[in-house]
Amino acid sequence: QVRLVESGGGLVQAGGSLRISCAASGLTFSNYAMAWFRQAPGKEREFVAAISWSADTTYYADVVQGQFTISRDNAKNTVYLQMNSLKPEDTAVYYCAARYRTTASRFHSRHDLEGEYAYWGQGTQVTVSS
Repeated sequence: QVRLVESGGGLVQAGGSLRISCAASGLTFSNYAMAWFRQAPGKEREFVAAISWSADTTYYADVVQGQFTISRDNAKNTVYLQMNSLKPEDTAVYYCAARYRTTASRFHSRHDLEGEYAYWGQGTQVTVSS
């Protein structure tokens, strides 16, 4: 069974940093593009960042570009999201998602769409206090 398990969330003060992780099992991790989405209270789930199966391409939502960094360690079957300069508006449940590798063109066009990702984790809560 495919499982994606997020960890590393918690409470952090504004301006602080946090790194959350997503450990994958039940799939050949290196064959999957990975992404992070988040959902704040009362808001729809939104795209945060994505990384290709080979880690040669990354994408970020405009609002987090320069603030967050996505990375992956295929040897550990884990994708990370390094979050710096956190703001209260970053408070959300953060979800990781996996999509079997596709063409660069399709990934470029659809990396930020929830429907592209077949597998999802349970989410980890990140709360930023002001």
